[in-house]
Amino acid sequence: MLRARAALSELLGRRVESVLGIERDHNNWVATVQVVEMARIPNTTDVLGDYETVLDNKGDVLRYHRTRRYHRGQVDGGQQ
Repeated sequence: MLRARAALSELLGRRVESVLGIERDHNNWVATVQVVEMARIPNTTDVLGDYETVLDNKGDVLRYHRTRRYHRGQVDGGQQ
């Protein structure tokens, strides 16, 4: 997961804040990670993005896409 985190951070040019989940899907791994897309002051107004990332068995990124974008202080109930 550390390797995938570093690779995705490099691909996006942004910091991966955390890994939200990981699961096995056939021969690959699917990880959901949280990325700081825009840092702001105060940090409760940072813009975050959740990315679904598909990794092979070696931890190499096969593909990724953003699934959600939101402010750090936003409550999940506001998600559509």
